Amino acid sequence: MADDNDDEIGRVSPHSPSAAEAMALHAASRARADAYLDEQTELARLQKENLIEQNAFELSHLKWRRFNDQMRGVMYIVGLLVVLAIFGGLCAAVWSAARSDGLVIEAFSVPPDFTAKGLTGEVIASKILDRLQAFQAQTQSNRASSSYANNWGDDIKVQIPNTGVSIGDLNRYLRSWLGHETRISGNVYRTASGISVTARAGGSVSPTFSGSEADFDKLIEQAAESVYRATQPYRYAVYLGEHGRANESRAVFNQLIADGPPLERGWAYIGLANDLQQSGKIREAKVIVSRTIAERPDLLLAYGNLAGYEGNLQHDDAAVAVLQEFVERAKSGDTSMGAADFAAQFSNNKMSLASGLGDYRGALSFARSLLAKPGIAALEEGVRVQIVQICAGMHDGSCARRSYVGLSPSTNPQVLLNRIGTLQIADTSLENWKEIAALQNRETALLKSMGPAGEFFIGELERPIVARAKLELGDFAVAESLLSDCPADNDLCMRTRGQLKSAERKWGAAEFWFARAARDAPNTPFGYEAWGEGLLKKGDLDGAIAKFEIAHNKGPHFADPLEYWGEALIAKNRSDLALAKFEEANKYAPNWGRLHLKWGEALWWSGRKDEARRQFAIASTLYLTSAEKAELSVLH
Repeated sequence: MADDNDDEIGRVSPHSPSAAEAMALHAASRARADAYLDEQTELARLQKENLIEQNAFELSHLKWRRFNDQMRGVMYIVGLLVVLAIFGGLCAAVWSAARSDGLVIEAFSVPPDFTAKGLTGEVIASKILDRLQAFQAQTQSNRASSSYANNWGDDIKVQIPNTGVSIGDLNRYLRSWLGHETRISGNVYRTASGISVTARAGGSVSPTFSGSEADFDKLIEQAAESVYRATQPYRYAVYLGEHGRANESRAVFNQLIADGPPLERGWAYIGLANDLQQSGKIREAKVIVSRTIAERPDLLLAYGNLAGYEGNLQHDDAAVAVLQEFVERAKSGDTSMGAADFAAQFSNNKMSLASGLGDYRGALSFARSLLAKPGIAALEEGVRVQIVQICAGMHDGSCARRSYVGLSPSTNPQVLLNRIGTLQIADTSLENWKEIAALQNRETALLKSMGPAGEFFIGELERPIVARAKLELGDFAVAESLLSDCPADNDLCMRTRGQLKSAERKWGAAEFWFARAARDAPNTPFGYEAWGEGLLKKGDLDGAIAKFEIAHNKGPHFADPLEYWGEALIAKNRSDLALAKFEEANKYAPNWGRLHLKWGEALWWSGRKDEARRQFAIASTLYLTSAEKAELSVLH
């Protein structure tokens, strides 16, 4: 094979180039190839540079496009937020407009010469506004503003017209279209005899008030009153009653009762009953406010008022029953009363209920919590005065005295009247009989100055209280005279009659009146407790204990039945059993001097003389009557 190859190499075609030619050709191809390679290299370099430049350009372009896209996104979001803000603002405006219920007083139409003197339409509107705000500030009511058909609350304003179109115009349009604003317009014009003023509430027909120009302020007052009556009839009636215009007040209430909607009728009954009560017509007021409960049992203020009327009439059981119903219904609340007023009324009625069952410790707790609540200015004097009675009911003379001395100074005859009456009631619990009698003439004079209302309280409360003092002082004939025309349904009178006969040692008559008192008020403890004391004086110890037990069941937190039960046990030579009664009574009247005196006595007879001395020492620091002090001096 190698030979074969050699032959092939050695064999030269006649047409083949020579070796020199071949070599020359080979050299030329090599140069061209190198040149071509150089060109390709340069081309590649140029392409590379171009690609680098293109890449930089594309990268820059892409960055710009990304930035541009981001900016468009930002602008889109900003635009969307602006649209949402506008939409939200519009929704808020619509929502606010739909809920608007204020009072808008438009500029009045006035004669040109009024404008020249500065009495422009806006000035007249402002005068009406000032009077309406004054009326509202002078009207005290537990009723919630939101319960009025035309409620403007404190949102009263004068509308000043703008020139051109503004956001304010849009708001006014929305409020007019969607809201419940009460709009007042009016005019002042000249007449042949002077001037006339008319103020219109919405589309209602309003009276025109005329007079001389000198009567201008009076005419504005009358026009404002007409607006108040047209838009807030209940409040207007209350305002009239609080300013000595009872007949006008009752006329408005009666009109609401005759043709008002159910809620207005219910509140009108409450207002009318209050007017009657202030005139001393308590029984009529009781009938009227009972209609409120029959028609609108959800108006809870009616229960507190009715309980007050029953208390004025000395109907112990009825007052407690109404208060118990109030407490049960109060669990559902009452949206027709302001929240603060409802909370205050709730605590006030709980305080009265506790007192009505002899739970003076509980009543004192409610009274103090009530004083800590906001917005009780209308109740504060009454609560502080009530605390005096509550302390006395616990036989805590020091507490009663501090509370009375701490009352704010006052020259108001009504305030002084209530305070003196309170002092007499407190002195009954503290057995200050001479002090009660000494206050009689002053209290009676103040009551008589009140007219029919005062005469009512003289018969229902003042005379039986003074009769009790007189009988304890041994003036039986005077006591009998004071009780001679006492109402037959007055529980206090029935008990006092029994106490009088007991003091006279007329046991049969005493039994009759005590039984009558217990029959008329079988669900409260006071009749049974008084009956027990009468039997204790008689020496019927078992009978007394039976009555004290009933009284304790009716008022388990009432200290008096427990303390006198203990005394009856001492008299039965069961001082050992008496100790438990005194200890329990101490939970509800810890500062009762007599309680600690008798507790010490029971300990003494039980052979626990050191403990007895401690109780005597406690008693010596507390309030005691003269007789109790004398007894302590013997035992201590």
